[in-house]
Amino acid sequence: MRCRLAWKTLAAYNTPTMPEPLDFDSFRAAPVAAIPYPHILVKNFVKPAALREVVAALPPMRSRGSFPIPALRLGPAAQAVVRGLEGETFRAITAEKFGLDLQSAPLMTTLRGTANEQDGNIHTDSTAKRVTILLYLNPATGNDFADQKGCLRLLRGKTDLEDYAVEVPPVDGTLLVFPNTPTSWHGHKTFIGQRYVIQMNYMTTGAKARAEMRRHHFSAFLKRIRRAA
Repeated sequence: MRCRLAWKTLAAYNTPTMPEPLDFDSFRAAPVAAIPYPHILVKNFVKPAALREVVAALPPMRSRGSFPIPALRLGPAAQAVVRGLEGETFRAITAEKFGLDLQSAPLMTTLRGTANEQDGNIHTDSTAKRVTILLYLNPATGNDFADQKGCLRLLRGKTDLEDYAVEVPPVDGTLLVFPNTPTSWHGHKTFIGQRYVIQMNYMTTGAKARAEMRRHHFSAFLKRIRRAA
């Protein structure tokens, strides 16, 4: 009999009840901006009163890369944030805002905690991703993101990082949501250091998405084993 890896998002698990850290009312009220492509930007989507506890509940991350949530040890406050993002309220608002049917869209959720000189190149996301959700969890203190380093730019084209319409400082629970299109170009100036961002995607159901999800799940499995070793 072939063994099969069972997979659940964090939203599927029972976790301790705590006050809702996410401001869904602000998400509902936020307009869909059209330039340079449809997107929603919500500052303080993580409620200011909850942000410090959420940041403290993130795991230390010294390695570059995107880590599947089940491969990490998140404290209760960070778990509550992920659970809210993966929940049906967030899905319903996103679907209504962009006029999409996301009812059966698979989820892929990861956390990045460190950036280096390899990050920030201009790109669009994989065609397996229908919608990209980025939630930035860095306190706006000190000079970590001075000179616009590490601030995500929504670009008008694929060649010039300075030709941007919107710049998103990766701080204070800022939420960015946009449907993935062939022209959803984005990138940022090189930043080296701690840069926490939860990345979530509503995926397609095609072969490419299934392959990407399998790699994602297998990566989580391997990283859990290494963590336990």
